[in-house]
Amino acid sequence: MPSSRTRFSVECSLRLRAATAVVVVLLTVLAAVPSQAGGGAENIFLVVNASSASSVAIANAYVELRKIPAINVLMLPWDGSRDAIPIATFRSDLLQPIMAAIGNRRLATQIDQIVYSSDFPWRIDFAAELPAELVGRDKFPSGSLTGMTMLYSAVQSGAPTYLEAGSNRYWRPLGEGGVPSETQGFRGWYGWGPAGEVLEAGGPRYALSTVLGVTTGRGNSAAEVIACLRSAARADFTRPQGTIYFSTTTDVRSTTRTPGFAGVIAELHRLGVKAETLPEALPVRKKDVAGLMTGVPDFDWAKSGSSILPGAICENLTSLGGIFTPSAGQTPLTAFIRSGASGSSGTVIEPYALQEKFPHASIQVHYARGASLAEAFYQSVQAPYQLLVVGDPLCQPWAKAPVVEATTSPGDTPLEPGRRLSGMVMIQATGRVPEGEEVNRFEFFVDGVRSGQCGQGESHTLDTRLLADGHHEIRVVGIEPSTVETQGRLIVPVICDNHGRSLELRVKPHRIKANGKVRVSVWGENLKNTAIFSTGRVLGRATGADATVEFPAEVLGIGTVTIHATGHTDGENAGTVNATPVTIEVVPAD
Repeated sequence: MPSSRTRFSVECSLRLRAATAVVVVLLTVLAAVPSQAGGGAENIFLVVNASSASSVAIANAYVELRKIPAINVLMLPWDGSRDAIPIATFRSDLLQPIMAAIGNRRLATQIDQIVYSSDFPWRIDFAAELPAELVGRDKFPSGSLTGMTMLYSAVQSGAPTYLEAGSNRYWRPLGEGGVPSETQGFRGWYGWGPAGEVLEAGGPRYALSTVLGVTTGRGNSAAEVIACLRSAARADFTRPQGTIYFSTTTDVRSTTRTPGFAGVIAELHRLGVKAETLPEALPVRKKDVAGLMTGVPDFDWAKSGSSILPGAICENLTSLGGIFTPSAGQTPLTAFIRSGASGSSGTVIEPYALQEKFPHASIQVHYARGASLAEAFYQSVQAPYQLLVVGDPLCQPWAKAPVVEATTSPGDTPLEPGRRLSGMVMIQATGRVPEGEEVNRFEFFVDGVRSGQCGQGESHTLDTRLLADGHHEIRVVGIEPSTVETQGRLIVPVICDNHGRSLELRVKPHRIKANGKVRVSVWGENLKNTAIFSTGRVLGRATGADATVEFPAEVLGIGTVTIHATGHTDGENAGTVNATPVTIEVVPAD
């Protein structure tokens, strides 16, 4: 990794003219009506390669762990390269279907993050669109899947402003001692000013983006990725009693970030988090690694004798950490995932030793202040277009989640599972951060779709007559008042009963091998047809009031899967009705 900035100065000093091309309305849905909720399951759009068993299995595990609503999952078959694709293909075959699905599903007001499961291409080649002044001078015209998705607006505009050294205004400027003065929760509708200020109107907009795992080439196995996600979920709100280590070797990979270490360590100590420097590239025989910032071309974690705690972000500044072709040199980021880290990153092409392309040491400060893993990464990287971010975006080891409760009127009855609701219902929520302030606002979701918001002491009105009879899921999300905007949530299954319709769903067996067949039966009066579906896909359609469909278990993927059914009635009182979902487990065939 060359250290000279002059060899790459043409890139880092580039300030391209603002794009004049008009972005297609469908592809600007993330900038739609403001939504104040973010940082939770309802704000993630999970993209799954339906052609990959690993991608589906990882998604199944993540949906279960994080309670991702079914409507927030897109099954997108991808049979193309899982290494690199041209930027035109990235736009047409990935970004455009993703943005279209977000808009069509009425999720534009709430999506803050686009998260890929696995088995999508990790490198985007933009050589065909390289500015004339860089042709022949930029030897590595490539970006990462997550970096280019995060900068989706610039990518869609057709003008490569994503190349700018300060393309990410969500980066938190450094203050006294080289430490950011604040940590800011992310919202997809926020615009960002030149100094990183939040704008109610104008300014570039982004979508945080991560990959849950890489399972090709030098990547991890699906089992390793799922173990990482489970460990990350367990780490939430635990305030790990470990140490964050900062490597201070003389390698340029370390010295690039060393100037920020002293201030960051001091701030971590102020926050009550242990942190220290170490003269080696890796901590040796340390059993308390809660985070790591290092820079080394190759390493063998097992030989270090150290242990990584759940929730840790482990970072290595090196050229080829995000390249997964088997012939590539240097140790890939997936070695950290395999060893227990909840998140890591690496560049997908030679980036040179430019700090703005890698996470600044302040990533650990943002994390310790309560930011999610995805927020911590993107607040600390000025130019993320070549950086692939891998791990659980929602992991929040140092956050304090609000505790949320809700009642319904008339009657001021607690909103509890199985409640039957009819007519106009007023939902009043309360929430408080443990040993902290009251929640200052709430978001309400019905079946994953945002239905409204209100402040503490106010009510949200839900007209259940507009909903299908039968099963629905109501989510009340409380957001604490600091700039970090940590969420807490109450998830309650209810029954709407306004039109006298009912639908019963039976699924057999409840535990099945992947080479078996799932049998689904539905029954309801006056049914014309019934759609049967699970996360992200329709499994079949049944005709009539009493019908059965069968399908191979392998289409569901390995793991725990919830099956839903929605019936359409016939006659004068035509309408829809939802069955109570059934959860089954699909296990490997052998």
